[in-house]
Amino acid sequence: MAACVVPGVGLAATLPTLPTAPQTFDTSYVAPTGATLNVAAGGDLQAALTQAQLGDTIVLQAGATFTGPFWLPNKTTGSGWIYVVSSNLANLPPPGQRVGPKDAVNMPKIVSPASSSAVKSVVNSHHFRFVGIEFSPVAGASVYTLIPIGNSDTSPATLANHIVFDRCYVHGDSDVNDQRGIEMDGAYVAVVDSYISDFQWVSTDSQGLWAYNTTGPLQIRDNYIEAATENVMFGGADSRDASLVPSDIEIRNNYMFKPLSVVGSHYAPKNLLELKAAQRVLVTGNILQNNPLGAQVGFALLITPRNQNGTAPWSVTSDITVTDNTFINVGSGINISGYDNVHPSQTTARVLIRNNVLGVSGLNGADGRAFQILTGGSDFTIDHNTVINSAPASTASDLTMADSRTAKVTNFTFTNNLATPTKYGFYGNNVGQGTPALNANFTSWVFAKNVIVGVAPGSYPSGNFYPSSVTQVGFTNPGSDYSLAPGSPYKAAATDGTDIGANLSSVPLPNPPANVSVK
Repeated sequence: MAACVVPGVGLAATLPTLPTAPQTFDTSYVAPTGATLNVAAGGDLQAALTQAQLGDTIVLQAGATFTGPFWLPNKTTGSGWIYVVSSNLANLPPPGQRVGPKDAVNMPKIVSPASSSAVKSVVNSHHFRFVGIEFSPVAGASVYTLIPIGNSDTSPATLANHIVFDRCYVHGDSDVNDQRGIEMDGAYVAVVDSYISDFQWVSTDSQGLWAYNTTGPLQIRDNYIEAATENVMFGGADSRDASLVPSDIEIRNNYMFKPLSVVGSHYAPKNLLELKAAQRVLVTGNILQNNPLGAQVGFALLITPRNQNGTAPWSVTSDITVTDNTFINVGSGINISGYDNVHPSQTTARVLIRNNVLGVSGLNGADGRAFQILTGGSDFTIDHNTVINSAPASTASDLTMADSRTAKVTNFTFTNNLATPTKYGFYGNNVGQGTPALNANFTSWVFAKNVIVGVAPGSYPSGNFYPSSVTQVGFTNPGSDYSLAPGSPYKAAATDGTDIGANLSSVPLPNPPANVSVK
């Protein structure tokens, strides 16, 4: 590509197409109006599930334990939802507030025997809402999936649908191997205001929430989610049909957390959120905390299409929106790959990363990269992010590392971002920083109104800012408040007339839950 003729703009640059928003759905709690079936300690929960009609409520005695697996029948009589609730529901947080382990005293418990599950769906299970229930394995029992929704369906026609877990405490046993919390392979499946923890498996991947074979839509909202490998993952196994790529996914206002005890442990930490097969995804308002170098290189968020076992060439990551999130103490930030380098896949397209704060620390020796872009793709926008890099100087820390030797990214915008010092700045593998990196890795690009502290500006496009020190940025209070002070030269200096960097008033502030588990 020839040299730029417009400051910060490559020749023939085309602005990226923005992602298509996911289809979302309303998961608000609405008080049921049908008959009530009470199940006391020692009662027959399966009989109640079989007897209940749509619109009914099954009330389980708080403190009682019911040993599964329990099957969710395909209901054909009544209308509305079947609610399964605690008898002490009035003592639990109201709708819209997250529960925690301290609330278990007011919950009944549905448990799984070893190598089994607590609750399972059947073909076309539908319209069940669990409210205020604790789910766990029997003490000391190893389970693969505590709550599997989905039946390895080969068609959307048979999917379980309209299944919601509301204010539930879903956990493994911290002393044994428990691989996965909830498999969300149905349509209109949601986990809201819940607490998911203690899922780990020695030397094997484990997840809090997972889906690989569904049309969606799916909602993950206002939960605490903890797991040793991937806290939340889509893909990782091959969907059974091209119509079953996980789609229309809303991930909003969650706290995704890894205990620091996984660092150097016999577990396999990888990512806080991993998208291997997902389209039309909104990731917004979340806190993602602690992600070390471990079984992978330490990226908190991984976006990479993977035809995992070679039987799903339709696997794709596309239309991904990542906005208004806070990343805390992550080895590296966000990794985007264009395609699967092992098996055939579709190409990553239309990714928007806007208004995030990335606290990149190089945790456990990770490279400390805010962004990494590999192997092509199309229509990537990285805009109005603030990167606070505290990785040790000995690491290969970059604001961005791009390596698209096998395929360039088509249509790339990098604007209005603010980054504290990194070792290499905006770097292209084997070509250096700045304009050479942009020309080598992107067929058309816009690189404008970025503040990149501590780099030599000579190799970078004009139309950007290259202060030599953090002091020159004019943060309100470096170390605690990274908004721009009134006297900062970068206030109202963005392409849209706002401050360069993230708008900190719209990203969540850290508020760790009281009962964070430690393994």
